[in-house]
Amino acid sequence: MTLTSSEQARPRRFSLRTRVMLLAAISVGVTVALVSLGAYLTVYNNLYQQFDDSLTERAMAAVESPTVQSRVQSIPGAFLVSSDIQIGLLTATSDMIHPRAGTPPPWGPPELAVARGTTDSSLRTDQATDMRVIALPAGNGVAMVLAQSLEPTKRTLSDLALVLFLFGGAGIVVAAVAGTAVARAGLRPVERLTSATERVARTMDLRPIPVSGDDELARLTHSFNTMLDAVFESQERQRRLVADAGHELRTPLTSLRTNLELLLAASKPGSPSLSERDRTEVEADIRFQLDELTQLIGDLVELARGEAPREEAERVDLVEVIERALDRARPRAGEVEFEADLRPWVLTGDPNTLERAVLNLLDNAVKFSPAGSVVRVVLRPLGDGTAVVEVADAGPGIAEEDLPKIFDRFYRSSEARTLPGSGLGLAIVKQAVERHGGAVYAGRAAEGGALLTIRLPGVPG
Repeated sequence: MTLTSSEQARPRRFSLRTRVMLLAAISVGVTVALVSLGAYLTVYNNLYQQFDDSLTERAMAAVESPTVQSRVQSIPGAFLVSSDIQIGLLTATSDMIHPRAGTPPPWGPPELAVARGTTDSSLRTDQATDMRVIALPAGNGVAMVLAQSLEPTKRTLSDLALVLFLFGGAGIVVAAVAGTAVARAGLRPVERLTSATERVARTMDLRPIPVSGDDELARLTHSFNTMLDAVFESQERQRRLVADAGHELRTPLTSLRTNLELLLAASKPGSPSLSERDRTEVEADIRFQLDELTQLIGDLVELARGEAPREEAERVDLVEVIERALDRARPRAGEVEFEADLRPWVLTGDPNTLERAVLNLLDNAVKFSPAGSVVRVVLRPLGDGTAVVEVADAGPGIAEEDLPKIFDRFYRSSEARTLPGSGLGLAIVKQAVERHGGAVYAGRAAEGGALLTIRLPGVPG
């Protein structure tokens, strides 16, 4: 496979597991480095301070030590116990007196200044010999000079640095291993989610993912399973809608095809011609089937639109919604009258969707109402934060066995099969009401006809 220039130029990113491991190792490494540096500096300062304090004490003791008479001169007694240091007396004339078996300590202008009395003391590091040199006054024109090597102290600090480096490196390695183990264990649910996502994208298999634990990743898995359930339910609804629509479309399409074939066959030369009455009946039947198809397709579009994400809601005056629906229903109601008793009620939602739902209830009531009857429309609060819209007709009513199914898609009772309609009108009502947090009910009216009720949350207007 050939990579494009953009793919070649794009730097390869580390995996999440590698990044977690590196983060743990870097964090521990920085922490170990800071702790090690602090420990080293603390020991460094303490060792040098102790070294200087010890050298100063020995110098003061040497100054105060009694003199010892040798064969030719008197010397400080400290000369006799100075095996680990270099000691001597520096005169103002730059003469250095030191033990015969020893090495004279290094000296220079700072020590000579002490001997001449221009400074009280001197403490420095002689870079040439890597020794710490101290000078204290030991009498008129004389300075006691002591020098001690820094090599043991530096060797101790070197050993400490090596130990800190080795233990710090071991800590970083342990942190990297622990980070890898934690990342592997912690990211295992993420890997399952990734595999499930790839499986869904590849096979559309919406089986839920096993969940273990109760941490954030477990809740993420629960959320993903909830999403899979929602997608599965949506697919099932779409599958049922397509299957039901195909079943309902088959009848009018078959009738249309039969009528059209009859007209085409009658128009061929030598074929028996249709009478004017038969032709009129066929054409009327074709127009009726076209109207059925138009209504069915419109209802299907409305159902599909209703399953789309809800648009931004607004304040809805339910009285205005019902009055607009009544204005639309009256011109096609014929001799059926409407009687409305509406009390103020306000909710949040989509006014167009609610108007379509109320209009479907009114059209359904008109369809089953005899001429000259009255359809009663009532809007009343129930006192529990909800209100009901009741539409009652004077028709034959709904059979007991049909009541639980009256709001199902494409369901039509035996009485309704002889009347125009797609069987989707009341399903649209149910969908619109449930989108607004309400419910639908079917029952019998006091007049003996059907009583269809929608219940919606809201507040009095």
